Amino acid sequence: MLKPLSLLILRLGTGGLMVLWGMMKVAAPASTIGVSEKYYGGALSSAVVQMPLGAIQVALGVAVILGLWRKLTYPAIAVVTGVGLVAIWKYIVDPMGLYLLTEGNHNPLFFPSLTVFGATLAMMAFRADDAWSLDAKLFR
Repeated sequence: MLKPLSLLILRLGTGGLMVLWGMMKVAAPASTIGVSEKYYGGALSSAVVQMPLGAIQVALGVAVILGLWRKLTYPAIAVVTGVGLVAIWKYIVDPMGLYLLTEGNHNPLFFPSLTVFGATLAMMAFRADDAWSLDAKLFR
């Protein structure tokens, strides 16, 4: 009982975060363009790109929350969160700004990105035990 509950909570958290990120791209692409320019070197810094990318992220997040197409959606969300983690690696290695960052540009709130990425890996590792996913219910 604890393992399916834990996996459900991981799906709700990681999928919910993906839905939120995607909705921000769809509803306020200008704000996410600033994020793209600051942390991703300007890659995908266009409203024309941000909005469809956001819609894809919303769909991916909903599929993860529901536990649909887990063989595809779990690796996909791991890639998305992993790319995000790589983009902010300095904030993970030096969250307090002691040696890579300065006091003015450090942000310890990025540190949980490591946990989110770990959650996606745990969902992949224990996919067979996720008895409460729609895949498990529909495709026994």
